[in-house]
Formats: sequence, structure tokens, C-alpha cells
Amino acid sequence: MKRVLIIADTHMPKKKKEWPLPIIEVLEEGVDIIIHAGDWSEKSVYDELKQWAPVHGVRGNVDKDDWGEKLPEHLIITIEHLKIGVVHGHLGKGRTTPERALRSFKEESVDLIVFGHSHIPYLEKEEDVILFNPGSPTDKRRQKQFSYGLLTIQHNNEKLEHHYF
Repeated sequence: MKRVLIIADTHMPKKKKEWPLPIIEVLEEGVDIIIHAGDWSEKSVYDELKQWAPVHGVRGNVDKDDWGEKLPEHLIITIEHLKIGVVHGHLGKGRTTPERALRSFKEESVDLIVFGHSHIPYLEKEEDVILFNPGSPTDKRRQKQFSYGLLTIQHNNEKLEHHYF
């Protein structure tokens, strides 16, 4: 079994100085991989997360320092049987963030696209691709609650869900 923590739009340390307790709890329970869909704000976010598990992530629109400039705009990783595209969602054509995320991988075959940018939790299937925005664990903006995503993969089955707090 693989457990994958999915987060985006942490904007740390501007929005929060420390990780919220629900994030610490899921990290302490154990995750195999962490996916961050951009807007880290500082390299220290990556440095903290990599102490828990391997981290895969992309650059967001606020990641403009030297470290952020080195991050890819989008990437594809394979976990078990799933081919996962990761993008922040702020670049490209499309009226909505999910549309831009989907178009980012138009030329590639992926099963799941993880994106951020809007801070709005999202889980829909379009064109045989699952689109997932975890929301934000530290900057909920107009959302009622903070959120993150958890992907559990066991054998050929996966469970993808939002966790709200």
C-alpha cells in the first residue's frame, strides 16, 4: 500500500509559520510520497517536507526566488499503476483552473492531474482523467475550511479524497 499526501498553495511562512496539526498528524501516521502543486513560497517548505518522505512538486506563480525558478512548471510521476501529472494551474489557455490544468497535459497520457492555484478543493473526472485540487492546508481564502488530499493505492485500487479541517 502507498499513501500519498497531496498539498498545494501553502504560502509559508507568510500565511502560516508552522504546519497545521492535521498535516503533522498525517505525516506522523506515515506517507510514502508527498506531492506539492506549487505556491510553496520558500524552499524551507520543501526542506521540512522532505524530512518525512520524498517530495515531488512544481513551481507556482509566487515561487519567484532562485529556488522556485528551478522547479518545473509541470511534471509526470508514476506511482504504482497511476501516471500522475502535476501542475500549478496558473499558466496556459482556459477559463478555469481545472481547464488549464487539463490542457497542460493534453499531449500526454495521464490518469490523474494534481493542480492548485485556486485554493478551491476539486475532484472531477473529465476526458478519462481525474482532476484533483487539494485546496490549501494554510490559506483557505474564501473556503469554509482548510484542506489537503490523501491518495491511497493498494494493488490496482486507488482512493483519492479531500480531508477538511
